[in-house]
Amino acid sequence: MKILAIESSCDETAAAVVEDGRKVLSSVIASQVKEHIVYGGVVPEIASRMHTQAISGVVSKALEDAKVTYGDLDAIAVTYAPGLIGALLVGVNFAKGLSYSTGLPLVPVHHLRSHIAANYITHPELEPPFLCLVVSGGHSHIVAVNSYTDFTIIGRTRDDAAGECMDKAARAMGLPYPGGVNLDRISVDGDPSAYKLPRPHVDGSEYDFSFSGLKTAVVNTIHNAKQKGLEISIPDLGAACIETVADCLVKNTVKAAEEYGFKKIALAGGVSANSRLRARMKAVCEEKGWELYMPELSLCGDNAAMVGAQGYYEFLNKNVAGLELNAYATMPIDEQI
Repeated sequence: MKILAIESSCDETAAAVVEDGRKVLSSVIASQVKEHIVYGGVVPEIASRMHTQAISGVVSKALEDAKVTYGDLDAIAVTYAPGLIGALLVGVNFAKGLSYSTGLPLVPVHHLRSHIAANYITHPELEPPFLCLVVSGGHSHIVAVNSYTDFTIIGRTRDDAAGECMDKAARAMGLPYPGGVNLDRISVDGDPSAYKLPRPHVDGSEYDFSFSGLKTAVVNTIHNAKQKGLEISIPDLGAACIETVADCLVKNTVKAAEEYGFKKIALAGGVSANSRLRARMKAVCEEKGWELYMPELSLCGDNAAMVGAQGYYEFLNKNVAGLELNAYATMPIDEQI
């Protein structure tokens, strides 16, 4: 079964053709980083306009690279939630137009479910159930993946997401956009013990996260140093910030795995590309004898291949939408339209 997938939830316009949920026949991504870097972050209005300009060409290139026509496809999958509403609407409306003109079924796909499904491409042997830590610029979740289309949220952030915390910390340190990636690069040789930062927790919710206090602590550390005329070591402070985030993420995931009896653990989302988080999770899983699954680095960020992977299982589960399909800026992973 071949599925054309479309992704436009933030600042990447992407299309892919995926076969049977695991084999990527093509994957095309048009990045907008150069357009947003001058603003230090994604500007929603610009993102929407860039998607509009790129989407037709990206989809055509995906079909060309896969050496298929619309007649070879079985369905069209598209990210419809969550994300920037204007950006999502570009992809959703384009997919609806294709569905109407070709007669192909339209499959709505949740963005976070897609990130989890990136692991099915990297690890064809992976099957639910398993526990997944989903971490990105807008989300930090511990999710029980009960089946390909059944999810239970065990823990989530109460305020800033892990990626958002690192992005804003990077901006305060004067690093360019995208902050989290550059923070990871510059802190590789940093000393995480050089600065003491708080490890926030949520009282009464042992699996939830809170990163707003950590972000504030990093900003205050920089401001206090400047007021005293002291020099800040960006590699060390960056390493301390990342180590603190990774510590919180790993500890809560381990607690959840032990409590719910999971021995298969997966990482997903943009922050799953972070080198320290990957190393920490690998070490703890080796220590406990658990299986660890992580998407290859090219599949950690937003892409359409992961949409096609999840779209395959949504389609098998008869999750098909009509032309009334809308986009949603927010929607929990365990809900479905």
